[in-house]
Amino acid sequence: MIETAAEAFARLADVMRALRDPVSGCPWDIEQDFASIAPYTIEEAYEVADAIARGDMADLKGELGDLLLQVVYHSQMASEAGHFSLADVTAAIADKMVRRHPHVFGDASIADADAQTAAWEDQKAGERGNQGALAGVALGLPALMRAQKLQRRAARVGFDWPDASGPRAKIDEELTEVETADDASRSGEVGDLLFAVVNYARHLGIDAEEALRQANAKFERRFNGVEAMAGKSLPGMDIDALEALWQQVKASER
Repeated sequence: MIETAAEAFARLADVMRALRDPVSGCPWDIEQDFASIAPYTIEEAYEVADAIARGDMADLKGELGDLLLQVVYHSQMASEAGHFSLADVTAAIADKMVRRHPHVFGDASIADADAQTAAWEDQKAGERGNQGALAGVALGLPALMRAQKLQRRAARVGFDWPDASGPRAKIDEELTEVETADDASRSGEVGDLLFAVVNYARHLGIDAEEALRQANAKFERRFNGVEAMAGKSLPGMDIDALEALWQQVKASER
């Protein structure tokens, strides 16, 4: 008999309760806590993104299951400690989605996707109450992604360049500061330069995190091509020969 989504979800919750049972459960699962599981949660989210990028739907199904397990795992530990239950988590996100979509579940009217995005951000701002504009931007986000979110939050309250020329000029300014900095301050100046590059990308409508992910993939692909064309160990080759192979690989992609 095919399980419904609700039945399968309930069974997963039962499995996790059994794994965490202090008498009959799995020793490894029993000894875990929020901090020890958090790295796995991040890893599983990235593996979901990787499966999507590769267009592998079979793998995506499995990775989504692994990510769902993380939600159930954290919720079970929270329930054991008396903080909240899996039902609380599920109900809270359902309530939030209803609250943030009054054009679907209420009488509000939204003209288009852009208007919906603006309304969504207004809702989030209202939920933050008297907290600052940058409140709630998770510290655990990848640095580029967090920089983008901080910049978008600041821009919504008017702290932003009027156009892309501002952050573009800032890149030149920060690059000069990197080049003239002493050893003690150079790391901070490089951080400022990266922040300026992210800001410039944002003004160009480019997601800096995704752009760098694509650049990483391109470098990996081309470097693998260099290794394949070399047919031998790269450490024995001089830089001019390696550069020539690199250019050949680039040309082959055009």
